[in-house]
Amino acid sequence: MSVKIKTVSKLLPQYSRKTEEIVPFLDSWLSGQDERFIKKVKKIFENAGVDQRYSVMSPEEVFSDLTFEERNDIYVREGIKLGTTCLKQALEKAEWLPQDLDYLITVSCTGIMIPSLDAFLINNLKLKQDIVRLPVTEMGCAAGVSGMIYANNFLKSNPGKRAAIIAYESPTATFQVNDFSMANIVSAAIFGDGVACTLLSSHIDDAGPEIIADEMYHFYNAEQMMGFKLVNSGLQMVLDVNVPDTIESHFPDIIHPFLAKHNLVIDDIDHLIFHPGGKKIVQLVDDLFGKLGKNIEDTKAVLRLFGNMSSATVLYVLERFMEGEPKPGDLGLMLSFGPGFSAQRILLKW
Repeated sequence: MSVKIKTVSKLLPQYSRKTEEIVPFLDSWLSGQDERFIKKVKKIFENAGVDQRYSVMSPEEVFSDLTFEERNDIYVREGIKLGTTCLKQALEKAEWLPQDLDYLITVSCTGIMIPSLDAFLINNLKLKQDIVRLPVTEMGCAAGVSGMIYANNFLKSNPGKRAAIIAYESPTATFQVNDFSMANIVSAAIFGDGVACTLLSSHIDDAGPEIIADEMYHFYNAEQMMGFKLVNSGLQMVLDVNVPDTIESHFPDIIHPFLAKHNLVIDDIDHLIFHPGGKKIVQLVDDLFGKLGKNIEDTKAVLRLFGNMSSATVLYVLERFMEGEPKPGDLGLMLSFGPGFSAQRILLKW
């Protein structure tokens, strides 16, 4: 059974600031800290490879003493609004009706909502009452590809069906104003907010790149490397400095056996659709694959233009490839990393 990606749509929150516009807020936030430390923090922001960040919160709110409850309320309110609009845009782009959807997956890790986002989307867009829904809440940056893997497996077993994956993330809502750790600072420097929706189909009339294969890869004994710790003030970032090196050490096992199962090598792949986890990881990937004649310019561009939007980010990269209209027969490799530690992979054919 052939499962295809019908379309991808993205949506950005209302607030945005260029990196140089963030500096005055850093001065206020870091007031009273050691001058060398302040310079170091500014350098981290300036060298993060992110020119602009979008947010569901104004900069004044981000750097304020809002409580966890107040930040989470913003996360919920804006998520419902943005998620509804983004799914509606994707359906219009695909020329589908809301009632055409059979499977609805929402992914997010940067706030807490029960009922989950999918319940609100069903009501707001009057999706069918027997739609199958799956909220994915704890897979971090990997969840955009994870959601596509879940949808692919559902659609392979159900011919003639259609699915939507909506990734909504607001890392700025998790910012810890009283935490001056490197994890909190680096997170603030590389992350931004965003929403994306991708539509998948096993319907015979729907066109788009076909999902040839998917697989997850789990690192052993690496749970401590990335995630959130729930503290009284909210979700506190956990981010080990060794993440890039750990990814690099696993790259051969992540990439080559997966491709070999389909009689392919990396030279056969035309398009690398990689999640831009941060400047160091992007540079690592560029160093590894640039020598093979592969480029990750779209991955770099998404990081520069929007920052790392956790699960939604790789879907922004995918949208750029979809709009570029690769040639028939071209192969693409999607890859994202997340807490666990894990890597998620999808093989595409146009």
